[in-house]
This record gives sequence, structure tokens and C-alpha cells, in this order.
Amino acid sequence: MLRRLFFAFSFFLIGIECLPAVAQQAPAPAFDTKAAQAFMIEASTGTILLAKDENQPISPASLAKLMTLDVIFDAVGRGEISLDTEYPVSENAWRKGGAPSRASTMFAALKSRVRVGDLIQGVAVQQANDGCMILAEGISVNETEFARRMTAHAREIGMPKAVFTNSTGLPDPDDPNGGSKVSVHELVTLAQDLQQKHADLYKYLGQADFTWNRIYQRNRNPLLLLNIGVDGLGTGFTEGEGYSIVASIQRDGRRLFLALGGLKSDKERTEETRRVLEWGLSNFKSQRIFADGEVIGDASVYGGAQSTVGLLAKVPVDVYVPLNNPDRLSARIVYRWPLTAPVAAGYEAGTLRVFSGARLLRELPLYTKDAVAQGTLSSRAFDAFMELTESLLFSWLWDTPTPT
Repeated sequence: MLRRLFFAFSFFLIGIECLPAVAQQAPAPAFDTKAAQAFMIEASTGTILLAKDENQPISPASLAKLMTLDVIFDAVGRGEISLDTEYPVSENAWRKGGAPSRASTMFAALKSRVRVGDLIQGVAVQQANDGCMILAEGISVNETEFARRMTAHAREIGMPKAVFTNSTGLPDPDDPNGGSKVSVHELVTLAQDLQQKHADLYKYLGQADFTWNRIYQRNRNPLLLLNIGVDGLGTGFTEGEGYSIVASIQRDGRRLFLALGGLKSDKERTEETRRVLEWGLSNFKSQRIFADGEVIGDASVYGGAQSTVGLLAKVPVDVYVPLNNPDRLSARIVYRWPLTAPVAAGYEAGTLRVFSGARLLRELPLYTKDAVAQGTLSSRAFDAFMELTESLLFSWLWDTPTPT
């Protein structure tokens, strides 16, 4: 039992060193971006390639329209509406988002009816404010209700703090908290959801142009014109916070998602986005650290027929590492120690965190390999005593939630 106690203590404290240290090399030049906020991942592995103030809340501006589209795409996918559903153009949508607003618009005529399929293209290609408002009012009666739906949907797809107050991202003078807020980390999560769950509709975000009601309009995303593999998503601008962008690029079988904020000009946004994407595509290689089905580590089980259970990921664990990487790769398992029997096979028991030096590269769930039944009465009593003793001795180690 002392052996078990020592194992559990040392495992929780230092984690698992997965790979040997890489031979010392001349360090690669540090990469920085002109953006105030940045977050970029490789899609197939979720490896974080770049992170800079990625959780800082910013005003999304027109990037809020990506959430409007994600809500609508979700409704189409569930059969709540179809691309042929028609919504009326209210005076509110026409006046605030249409031709009289002199802002980004698809020029929907007052009191006409527009297909959802056309509205989606107007928003995706032209970032049309009237298109967003018509969709919001059509599916949720008014924008306020739709904004609540946007925020709720954000939570569902893994955006823990994003708040949306309207469908367009336009400034909201009536909101005491300053309107919609989202981080670049969350914007990348949103981009992933749009591309991975709604591939059939995601194509509209890369559509070069759109002709509707005899009006021809080009896509407002300047990255699409560069022919470098960018196939979406959108841009934004907020007075006082600068220019922002969310982009996805696919080249040579590799896809990256990137969000940048706080750039100084439209030109700088285009140039910096291209520079960051090219760096991400050319300076990393894939490395497998755990095979499919490989046991990554053991978790302590109290009150069970066995004292430990193997933990594994449900997919091969690959990461992208710099081509010239002087840092050691390591991995740590985090779980609420100990597990209590009975434990089912396939139970999500913890998280694997992969690091390059001190930098987090990837985080993914771990599952129990086998089931562990309850042990005998005497073994459960002894384990209960040991659990209480260890809790008193090592309570300062427990992984407590971060206050919000």
C-alpha cells in the first residue's frame, strides 16, 4: 500500500514524461505577430501553433456574423428550417441593415420575402447586415431572442465566455457591458465548428462572388484573392480595437485555423494573416507520440478489484512540432484522484496535456481501458482509510477549478 501511495503521489505531481529530450540544437528564431491577439491550430491534431493573449475578450464586429451563420447552419442541419424557407424583410432590417444604412448590405427590398439559401450567401459573401437581421427575426421573432440563442449555441460548441448581443456585431449602445465579446481562441473554435460540422454549407464562406436580385457583389475576404489555399471565413473592424480576421487554409493535406485581432489597418491585416499562415504551413512537422489504443498511463482506483486502470485516447496522439525544435516533448495526465470503483470501461476519466517545453501543444480526453469492479468489503474499507489519509496529506495537490 505504501508503494501505491508513493506511485499516486509522484504520478499526480510530475505527470508522465513521454519522450526523451531532443538533442540540443540552435534554437529556432522566435516568431511573433503584429496582432494584439492571435490563436492558430492545426486542424487534424488540434495542436496549438501560435497563442498570444488568445483569451482576451474583444469586440467581434462583423465576425459575429459567423455565429449567426453557425446557428442557421445548425437549424438547417436539424431540419428546423430549409434553404427554401422564406423570411420577410421587416422595416427594422431594411432601415438598420439595408440600403438606408449605407453599410454592408445585400439590398433586400422592404416587405419582400427572401430564401434562407440566398440570405446565407448574402451574409457569407457580402457580410450583409440586412441578411443577418432577416435571418434573426425570421427564426427567433426578434434580434434580442436570436442573440440569446447565439450565446447559448456558443456554450454548446465550446465557447465558454463569448457573449452576443445582436446578429451583426454592430455596436450596441443600449448594452451596459459594451456589446458582443469573444476571444480569438473562441473564434477558432467557431471556425472549426463551421468547417467540420457543416461542410456542405461552409463552402459559401469561400464563394468568390454572389449575384442576387441582379446585384453583383464580390466576397469581402481579401485572402480569397491570393490563391494560397484560404477557403473562408471572415473579417471585422472595431473602432478603438482595430482590424480582425478568422481564416482557414488547406494545403498539401494540412488545414490550419487562425484568428487575429488588434491589427492597425486593412493592409496590415492581409499581409500579417498571410505571413502567419505561411509560417504555420512551412515550419512544423507531424510527430506521433502515442499509437491508437496504446495505454498512456494508469489511474489509481479505490475500492476496486484492481488498484489501477489503464488510460488511453480513442485516437492516435499526433502533434505538430517545429522543424527545428530544441524543446523536450512531455505529456501529463490530469484527473480527479482517485477514481472510485465501480469504473466502467470507456469512462472519460481525465485529460492528456502535451507540452513542448512549457508551451501547451494539445489537450485531449482520456478513457479507461477496462472496467474495474468493486473489491471485497475488507479491501474497500482499507482503501477508504488510505484515501482519507492521502487526502489529508496531499489535499494541496488537488486540481481545483479556476475561478471565473
